[in-house]
Amino acid sequence: MPTNKKELRAQYKNLRRGFSTEDINEKSLVIANNLIVLSIWDKTYFHVFLPIEEQKEVNTEYVLHLLSGRDKEIVISKSDFETREMTHFLLTDNTKIKKNEYNIPEPVNGLPVPVDVIEVVFVPLLAFDIFGNRIGYGKGFYDKFLAGCKPETIKIGLSVFEAVNQIDDVFESDVKLDYCVTPLRTYTF
Repeated sequence: MPTNKKELRAQYKNLRRGFSTEDINEKSLVIANNLIVLSIWDKTYFHVFLPIEEQKEVNTEYVLHLLSGRDKEIVISKSDFETREMTHFLLTDNTKIKKNEYNIPEPVNGLPVPVDVIEVVFVPLLAFDIFGNRIGYGKGFYDKFLAGCKPETIKIGLSVFEAVNQIDDVFESDVKLDYCVTPLRTYTF
């Protein structure tokens, strides 16, 4: 069983390719339903990733419905691949979404949101371990973004897979999750 980021990243990308869109949607709905019991609903500003469908990421449409049904402020991001920084925007009825060259759906325009008002972040990932370490695509966007959040910001990974025992090559700069929600359970770190 691989335990380093490079091997785990390759393994879990490959495993995800085996899912149909229906599989991902079913798992994503269960994940969204599992979020309901977390004690996060007193917060106002929720950052949500918009899934890269081609990468079979968790479909956050169900999370968006949950948030809008509870009148939460929804924040989405745009990625700058030169600086590896993300800028954040309020998702409104007027927000135009367009896929970038990496098939990441992003806001074209919108009201900027400072990182320090974001209270909850739903984090995309490929794999995670029982200690709350996560593996993304390796570009560092989320580590940089999460490091800039307030310490009390709640970081919730969303995964179609369960935790691996350990990721060996964790760096000091890697930001740990507070929770990870899967179709089968919620991990608390």
